[in-house]
Amino acid sequence: MLNQGFSFETPGRDSRRLTTGWLLLALGSLVIGGLFTLLIVMSRTPGIQDIFPWVDFFHTALVVHVDLTVLVWFLSFAGVLWSFNSTGNYPAFGWGALYLCIGGTAIISLAPFLGAGNPSMNNYVPVLQDPIFLAGLGLFGLGFAVLVLHSLFFSRPAGTAISSTGAIRFGLFTAVLLALLAILALAASWYDMPQTAEGRAFYELLFWGAGHTIQFTHVQLMLVAWLWLASASGAMPNLHPRIAILLFAVGAVPALLFTPYIYLAYDVGSANHILSLTWLMQYGGGLAALPLALVVVLAMIRVGRAPVGVRAERAALFFSILLFGVGGIIGFMISGSNVTIPAHYHGSIVAVTLAYMGITYHILPKLGFRKPAGKLVNFQPVIYGSGQLMHVLGLAWSGGYGVQRKTAGAEQGLESIQQIVGMGVMGLGGMIAIIGGVLFLVIVFKAMWPQKQNHHG
Repeated sequence: MLNQGFSFETPGRDSRRLTTGWLLLALGSLVIGGLFTLLIVMSRTPGIQDIFPWVDFFHTALVVHVDLTVLVWFLSFAGVLWSFNSTGNYPAFGWGALYLCIGGTAIISLAPFLGAGNPSMNNYVPVLQDPIFLAGLGLFGLGFAVLVLHSLFFSRPAGTAISSTGAIRFGLFTAVLLALLAILALAASWYDMPQTAEGRAFYELLFWGAGHTIQFTHVQLMLVAWLWLASASGAMPNLHPRIAILLFAVGAVPALLFTPYIYLAYDVGSANHILSLTWLMQYGGGLAALPLALVVVLAMIRVGRAPVGVRAERAALFFSILLFGVGGIIGFMISGSNVTIPAHYHGSIVAVTLAYMGITYHILPKLGFRKPAGKLVNFQPVIYGSGQLMHVLGLAWSGGYGVQRKTAGAEQGLESIQQIVGMGVMGLGGMIAIIGGVLFLVIVFKAMWPQKQNHHG
């Protein structure tokens, strides 16, 4: 077989259909999350913000927006990657997981319009403290748990012979193990919850351990995407599969070792429990990313411009690495609770999202759809990535001048010209990023839309 570098062979028909299902859920979550973005932007815009009828609609919409564009989008895309690498055995479990997640996502999206309110802006998975919303979240969580178990047993194995494909399969498998660990951490937090914890403190503690652990899953999947996109866009990384496997192991081991240790050593809710998990992610979360990024960037420099048909993949890869690096650097500048914190995690979140955008462009033809083509496709990652870079740098700049996080409108207390300029750059970058995000959805749905003359397409 010709060495295709770090890439997966196209799966069988059943796995392709399941992969498409997860992709549609992932894209759907971005569409609905995007509609909530518009509502949020309007609820923060001077002049418009006073006409919203809901009390605290900003925070209610923000909860749903965050859960759709981060939690549902990321975990559904994990479903895309794991299903693409699935053997196709026991499809009922695969489809069952997807249907549970679709049902959960629908309830989460409708909850604010069914009267759910009482938002809690806790970290990782903000919630509406309302039975409707929590039922949707629970249903989605159950679906994800089924997906993880299905992927654990029915992923294509890395194989005994060391190969590039085997290396990224190993990367996917470490991500599954880490996701399982995150689910166990969630259960342990719930079981060991201090009696006194209620309201926001309860949800903060409930998701703290699982939230810190699932980040490792996202990073591992992003690194798989980096190697895959580098190979797909003609920048074959000069990396022995053994080293790639070692790097994936280095990326996974901190969480696999220390998360169980932290739960066994410290009570949930204790200062040691909370701090240890923070340090685990701060110092262990990107260990494999830096060397892998260097290898991929060197490969991109070595080969120069990407071939015509894969420039979008290359652009997505470049901006993914850039934003992950910027987000990581900002992470070390955090002091106090200001907008430097969202600047840091926005960089990291957007890096994963850009990697997934590139993979979406790459796998559409493999799933039986048209390949997105044209200048607009090549520019989309540039528009989205540049906008997000402005957004992140604007937030980081404003954080340096003390703008507080999780505030809107007059509450932001923008006094100095530096604060106003910083938040202005953040807003402009956000708008450009929204345009880039909408473009991505338009391009992908256009490629997936059946053509009239070809009923089998």
